[in-house]
Parts: sequence; C-alpha cells; structure tokens
Amino acid sequence: MPTLYYYPGACSRASHIALREAGADFELQLVDFARAEQREDAFKSVNPKGRVPALRTERGILTETPAILTYVAQRYPEAQLAPMSDAYEFARLQSFNSYLCATVHVAHAHSRRGERWADDPAAIEAMKSKAPEVMAACFTLMEEDLVTGPWVLGDTYSTADPYLFTLTQWLPAHGIDSVRYPKIHAHHARMLERPAVQAALQAEASP
Repeated sequence: MPTLYYYPGACSRASHIALREAGADFELQLVDFARAEQREDAFKSVNPKGRVPALRTERGILTETPAILTYVAQRYPEAQLAPMSDAYEFARLQSFNSYLCATVHVAHAHSRRGERWADDPAAIEAMKSKAPEVMAACFTLMEEDLVTGPWVLGDTYSTADPYLFTLTQWLPAHGIDSVRYPKIHAHHARMLERPAVQAALQAEASP
C-alpha cells in the first residue's frame, strides 16, 4: 500500500488530495516539522532532500509534487485526473504545475526559509519583506493568464486543482486575501466543497 509522507498544510497536501480523488488505498505518515523530523536520519533514509511530500510505492520512493501528481494520475487512470490522451493539454497541465513548484512555492519559501539562500540576517529579512510582492505578482499572472475556470484547465478537474488550492491557502501568511483574485477565490471555494478535499483537511487536522 502506498505511504504518503506529509506535514499538515505543506505542499504535500496537493498529493494527499489527489490520492483521495483517485480513490487510492494509502497510508499517511506525519513528518513533524515542529520537531524537525525532516532533518532526522529516519526520514532522510526515505527522502535525502529532507522535504515532503514523499510517496513510498511498491517500486520505490517518489519525491517532488509534480512527479507525484503525475504518478497518481497515471497509476489511477479511471479517476481521470490528467488529460493523458491529449499531448497538448497534458503539457499545459505540466506547465502549470511546474510553475507552482518552481516559482510560486519558491516565492513563498523566501519568506520562511531565507536561510536557504543567504546567511546575512539583513538579506534574509529583505527576502521576507519582498515575498508578499512576489506572491501577489504570481497570483495576478495566474488569475489573468493561466487559470481558465471553473478549474485550472477549464471544465475538467485535474491534478493542477489541488496544487493551486494548496498554495492559495498560503496567501494569508503574506497578508494577501484571495478575494483579490476572483477566479482563484472562486476556485478555492469550489475546492472546499469536494469530499476528497474535506477528507484530506480532516485527516491533516487529526494526525
């Protein structure tokens, strides 16, 4: 049975929701960031990167959210979580998820993990101060150019939706109200109505 290593509210939430949307049988394994378990040898033996998500499968460990989301979509094709038969639409899905991973998540991390990029306290503080502006610019771009609506790719739900939902939940940490982005705000509300999302949030609230 697959095991998802996660922390509540982290980007692992996207993979968690996708597994539930797929109807997968899986186990959850909490990696307690409050106790720095991600830095301990026990978890480093699972993911040397020391980050979540990590998904233990029958063939080995997978890491990185876009890769795990693609695996879930391919492993459980009956759930139709990705447009596998349409090369262009699948590439568009991958493009969006890559943007979330490589740009939006990194912008968020500059406010919380500045020590990854600098040692100077002043530089770290400057990154923290700049992060809300960068996050706002990312969400403006997605609102105006990338999110089609009602779902990210249009009428069809995909793995991009739990990923966007997860990162949208980080906006308050930057003092940003999602209402500034009407399509994304409506998307977030729509996601909250989905049983898989509700189940994932409940499970993460009671690890």
